Amino acid sequence: MDNDSQRPPTHRLRQFAGTVLSVLALGALAAGCGGSDEPPGTGEDRTLTVWILESEPDRIRAAKDDVARFARETGVKVDVVGVGDDELAQRVSDSRRTGRLPDVLQLPMASAHAYARDGILDTDAAQDVVDKLGEETFSARALSLLTSEGKVTAVPSDAWGQLLIYRKDLFARADLPSPRTLADVLRAARRLHSRRLAGITLATAPSAFTAETFEHVAVSAGCELIDDRGDITLTSPECRYAFKLYLELARSYSVQGVQDVDATRDTYFAGRAAMIFWSPFLLDAMAGLRDDAVPSCPQCRADPAYLARNSGLVGPLAGESGEPAQFGTVSTWGIVAAGNVEGAQRFVGFMMSDGYVPWLALSPQGKYPVRFGDRSNPERYVEAWSSLESGVERKAPLSRFYSRESIDSLGDGARNFQRWGFEQGGAALVGAMRGPEPVADAVATAIRDGGSPARAARQAQLAVEQLDASLR
Repeated sequence: MDNDSQRPPTHRLRQFAGTVLSVLALGALAAGCGGSDEPPGTGEDRTLTVWILESEPDRIRAAKDDVARFARETGVKVDVVGVGDDELAQRVSDSRRTGRLPDVLQLPMASAHAYARDGILDTDAAQDVVDKLGEETFSARALSLLTSEGKVTAVPSDAWGQLLIYRKDLFARADLPSPRTLADVLRAARRLHSRRLAGITLATAPSAFTAETFEHVAVSAGCELIDDRGDITLTSPECRYAFKLYLELARSYSVQGVQDVDATRDTYFAGRAAMIFWSPFLLDAMAGLRDDAVPSCPQCRADPAYLARNSGLVGPLAGESGEPAQFGTVSTWGIVAAGNVEGAQRFVGFMMSDGYVPWLALSPQGKYPVRFGDRSNPERYVEAWSSLESGVERKAPLSRFYSRESIDSLGDGARNFQRWGFEQGGAALVGAMRGPEPVADAVATAIRDGGSPARAARQAQLAVEQLDASLR
């Protein structure tokens, strides 16, 4: 799933697309003559190997088409390799051991910090790309989240914020307001849950998807992974509340059995759940614009976009403290220290300039630009993003199915989300948690074995403490 685990298995308006392609062709030609704002390359003929966090054939094809423009105009060959998010950590470990790492890695921001700490990434090279493109053209929030010891660990590309998606029609029928707090979510799940309808479909597998979903609930509850002293705090009152709420939702009001990224989506699409936590990558499929993930609710037979038209989108949720918060992530381009660094810089510069809009167009609902524009137009890429169409087999603007407020919230979520550990200097620890997923494992174990919330919190606490100690 995109950058993290949440991608379901774009095209522009015709005139606008033609304009963009013309600009791309001219821009790429200028790049070959040294006129682009991306960093200069070395002119080496060696093929660049680029790993992207994509496993779906249509997105990999679109990415290769985008990269082909770079190759044609610069003479630099690029081998694009799709890597599933759940296999990234193992692939990097295996390739590092055999000396076969790629030149460029698309990475979630936590992994960027972890790999920079391990010396896999060249942070000087990444900072050089940002400086040449113009630090002022990037989201200050994205840069701050990626910065360690005065340099970015990788070049921030695009972002998304987690959503609670709920059935507006079912809520209206039950006279329930739009959920704005975790208590609202629990209350609605209780009210709407029945033998034929789950109050919520919730992630329960020991996976990255569950880790992300739980972190969204946790940050909303005011639960922090670590405090300002660097101590792990997963047994704090706020975290115990998050574990208690999550386990109650999973045990009493969700679908029984192990629920992963596909199972939760399929349950909601079948009309058998009133709520779901998912990323914005769900939105095009929910509107009936894809053939590999099709809504199958009874009303969807007559109107494939029924769920999209009858679903509300909520980003930040408030916990007992009353402060709303939302999980999210930034996708990055990491430059591998042992690779063709100058060629990689040139490639990343292209992907953040002439190749940027086509990259965002792969799935615009989940790829909000964190480089807002360039020196000539500070809003260039945000404006282009707003004109992109979503979908695969069928294309349409999201505004055809979702309210303007909902669409605007996608940008708000991408700009203002919160994450565990980053503000307290624990980004490398968060990155190291990817793969082992100690918190998701504690949640899954408690659900499977009937363990208490306090026991799940202690298991997660001990596992993260051990991981933290191994990094010191």
